[in-house]
Amino acid sequence: MEHHQPTNLILINNEPTGITIITINRPKSLNSLTRAMMEYLALAFKNLDKDNNVKVIILTGTGRSFSSGVDLTSAEDVFKGDVKDMEKDLVYQMEKCRKPIIAAINGFAITAGFEIALACDILVAVKGANFMDTHARFGIFPSWGLSQKLSRIIGVNKAREVSLTAMPLTAEKAEKWGLVNHVVQDNELLKKSREIAEAIIRNNQDLVLRYKSVINDGLQLDLGHALALEKDRAHNYYAGMTKEQFEKMQKFIAGRSNKPSSKM
Repeated sequence: MEHHQPTNLILINNEPTGITIITINRPKSLNSLTRAMMEYLALAFKNLDKDNNVKVIILTGTGRSFSSGVDLTSAEDVFKGDVKDMEKDLVYQMEKCRKPIIAAINGFAITAGFEIALACDILVAVKGANFMDTHARFGIFPSWGLSQKLSRIIGVNKAREVSLTAMPLTAEKAEKWGLVNHVVQDNELLKKSREIAEAIIRNNQDLVLRYKSVINDGLQLDLGHALALEKDRAHNYYAGMTKEQFEKMQKFIAGRSNKPSSKM
């Protein structure tokens, strides 16, 4: 196992706008992940979640791969580690992160890389990018959610085909199936991701965090319980508002009602 912190392999750029860009920077290995890189990323998401200056996180890769998954030269070190150590579990920390996470898929997203993409909230991909689940090909058991999440997003029959054949899913087809939000040219990837991030940042940040949370938490429940969850959180939200906050909200709405909204 690598004992040094892989700071040159994971680049973190906190911008003054409130956008943080995390770049997996190991292009010669198609951004495959060592255990040290995964633990470093887990810690990064945990820290960014606590940082009030960070509003939106964009996750991307260098070169022609988003992430080709686990570095199989250190597979035993990764897979025989404690998969239940949630402090160092990258996907768990991404799922716990309250800030919206945009995946800027710049190329291949394979197996663990696919699972990292599934832990993001919004996906933008370049034309020619591919998602691929090779668990069945290499005899690796999924532990970051691919066996459960993909079917809930694209439908169970399509998910079975993707996972049991281990064949590539193109960005274009992934958009058609509802996995990818936007497919763009290479030079438009970060521009489009930033546009989405900036649109999020223009909104009420307290409500953005609460909204992401109620959507994602509701997905764990059946519809009846999810609707009850929404109702309960809405009640608590409004019950906690002061008269001044209500008046401020009313003034804000009145001021914005005459302004046209731009399309995504």
